[in-house]
Amino acid sequence: MEATKVSNLVVRFVKKNDNLLIAVLEDVQKYYNYLPEETLREVSKQMDVPLRDVFGVATFYKAFSLKPRGKHITTVCLGTACHVRNSPAIAEEFEKQLGIKAGETTRDNEFTLETVNCLGACALGPIVVADGKYFSSVKTKEVKSIIAKTQYGLEQVDVKKDNRIFPVNVNCPRCNHSLMDVEHPIDGCPSIKVTISFGDNHGWFRLSSLYGSSNIESEHERPLGTKANYFCPHCNSELAGVTECPECGTEMVPMIIQGGGMVYVCPKRGCKGHILDV
Repeated sequence: MEATKVSNLVVRFVKKNDNLLIAVLEDVQKYYNYLPEETLREVSKQMDVPLRDVFGVATFYKAFSLKPRGKHITTVCLGTACHVRNSPAIAEEFEKQLGIKAGETTRDNEFTLETVNCLGACALGPIVVADGKYFSSVKTKEVKSIIAKTQYGLEQVDVKKDNRIFPVNVNCPRCNHSLMDVEHPIDGCPSIKVTISFGDNHGWFRLSSLYGSSNIESEHERPLGTKANYFCPHCNSELAGVTECPECGTEMVPMIIQGGGMVYVCPKRGCKGHILDV
């Protein structure tokens, strides 16, 4: 990201977090999935904090990483209680299945494997944490299944059985033309078709019309944390609003619900923020 964009990003983080260095670094890492050196220099400049102090905090806390990390973070506890219950063998099995050593990231940037000395849940050991979800009393034979579940999505929901999931039909808030694509279903229902642009990429993008589902399809793969601009495929107007995402603060994309109301979705890749206003 260019220095000016990084500077604007840091300024927003600083204002949002009342100049708390750790909170700023947490937000920066959430955005990039690690702490880029250029961004840390901007943090130092914008907050008027010596660069050595910024790097000191970034390297002191194990939760921070100065190297790019994978889409999925898997952590194996090697504390005493877990160790005596065979956690080293579990870590070795993860290394074998992923083809990397602890502290490394797979070549496809899908998984980063980490180990820690204690996770504070000794009675439930051996403990494995994948994308924030705890797995207790883990056995080596379960490692392959944990990897598969993590890659599929630990927060996936059953769109056919979950009563919180229901279909919505939406129109463009500018030209009022339907955005529904009956010939290209997702989750068994017509998808919502728009066009998006980010960087030098421009192409089609489809979302599930089931409210609560985060399933999407896209012409171009978009890195996590990247915001896209959404456009109506009929009038080519940008679908921009002023409502902020409750999850990340990004300005959300508005769409009119046929029959009354509005639905807002976050345009940042990886964020599942959405709002229904009826």
